[in-house]
Amino acid sequence: MAKEVKPYKNSELKKKQQVEQMFDNISTGYDDLNRVISFGTDLAWRKKVIKIVKDSKPKSILDIATGTGDLAIALADSKAEKIVGLDISAGMLSVGQQKINQKKLQNRIEMVQADSEKLPYSDNSFDAITVAFGVRNFENLDKGLSEIQRVLRKNGVFVILETSVPSKFPFKQGYAVYTKFILPMIGRLFSKDKSAYQYLSESASKFPYGKKLCNILEKNGFTNVEFKPQTFGAATIYTASK
Repeated sequence: MAKEVKPYKNSELKKKQQVEQMFDNISTGYDDLNRVISFGTDLAWRKKVIKIVKDSKPKSILDIATGTGDLAIALADSKAEKIVGLDISAGMLSVGQQKINQKKLQNRIEMVQADSEKLPYSDNSFDAITVAFGVRNFENLDKGLSEIQRVLRKNGVFVILETSVPSKFPFKQGYAVYTKFILPMIGRLFSKDKSAYQYLSESASKFPYGKKLCNILEKNGFTNVEFKPQTFGAATIYTASK
């Protein structure tokens, strides 16, 4: 079994607590830094996720690991009656709430601090659930996915956007150099948390992706599981149903 990747190697806190601390630490500059390290490609990936969700015409949407709420805010122009952005980090949610207030979307989006592996909702609560760059931060992946499957309604849509690793030359080699050396260096330059972007890089390289993650989704009760690599495999969009 692969060794669990945690943000702070010298900390005795569990991964979940470390992830919460890490995102609290980097919350204020997270949006800008994300645009820099992804060269803006994350915006194009998110647009594809948004289209998938909107095409399903959901009445209720849950965005897990919502961070500063970008995806939840982008979904506010859908016809959904209920949109919830959920995250474990109070710092990220605070930044997100400011953005929601500025856009006057308080009546459209509710921001909730909660554990993605213990969702505070009853079975079959949401028509659509999204997770963008969040599943690899789950302390227990199976538990988090089974919770999502529980609160997703029958025939509902589940969409994951997550980093993956390019498999073809020269993108595989270029990606390895970028994530191992350049990404952590950029993170250290712009973030007060020196370990955060080292963790984000390392966790991305070791997290199961492609068919492996599809198999895990199916094991946790999801059906109609598909995956589509993005930008030569630097990220992957997964869709599933219940």
